[in-house]
Amino acid sequence: MRVDNIIINLNKPKGMTSQHAVTKVRRTLGAKKAGHAGTLDPLATGVLLVCLNEATKISRFLMDKDKEYRARMKLGERTDTLDADGCVIEAKSVGNISVRQIEDAAREFIGRIEQTPPMYSAVKHKGTPLYALARKGLAIERSVRTIEVHAIKIIAVDLPYIDMTISCSKGTYIRSLCDDLGVRLGTLAHLTSLSRIRCGMFTLEHAVHLHDLPHDMKNFRAYPYVCMIDDALADIFEIYLNEDDYRKARNGAPIGAMNFRIASSQPFVRLKSPSGELFGIGRVDNTKITIERLINSPTKDIT
Repeated sequence: MRVDNIIINLNKPKGMTSQHAVTKVRRTLGAKKAGHAGTLDPLATGVLLVCLNEATKISRFLMDKDKEYRARMKLGERTDTLDADGCVIEAKSVGNISVRQIEDAAREFIGRIEQTPPMYSAVKHKGTPLYALARKGLAIERSVRTIEVHAIKIIAVDLPYIDMTISCSKGTYIRSLCDDLGVRLGTLAHLTSLSRIRCGMFTLEHAVHLHDLPHDMKNFRAYPYVCMIDDALADIFEIYLNEDDYRKARNGAPIGAMNFRIASSQPFVRLKSPSGELFGIGRVDNTKITIERLINSPTKDIT
């Protein structure tokens, strides 16, 4: 059996790259294409959204969702990768730091802040991932990015370790946040463990382990870790097209937006056929809607 056009909420295991996890899901379920919506480092576990076949076309929309992480950091040491997979390159006394001091320091990172991607990251420089350059001993100047940290909650302190949860926007490097927090506390720090516990509507509670994925997923809609494309995009406004607009849109032509009550804050819309089938994502541009993604077929089981 082959399963088409769905999103799998996978609990990625520690020590595995995101791409390796995607490959395992694709082979287990017999999908033609697969991709993920947001990389997790090998050190990290937790929610990795694996998009199969036509669902790969919506991965960018899932990447934009806010994330929540559970992290442990160790004070007193900085590593070259900013996490426990690297080598310690600097050490500094931790001293006597109170929980109140840690909470006060963490609050300073809440809101819109600037962050520089670490050298050991998948960000590319002239087509080459930074981590590949870092392994050659090179350090490249990186552009500062604006991210948003919604909340940081300190849940346990057992110096030199600090456990916390972080709610943040896409593009946030928790390793860099830990490094910056260590400096703010007058010492050094690195990330020792990380779990993504939420990505948008997807939670760790409903994620599946690789070894629990069934090879014969006949009634896949019954599994809590499986999501249809339409459901995954439920927060994007939907519009139903008449036959004429549907035919134009399916052929890639723009259609008028004036007949739909689309809020100015909606950059994209879900495009539905007259019968209610999701067939694409449209970009709203003033008075017209252009086709951003066409989804070629509904989700189905093929036996």
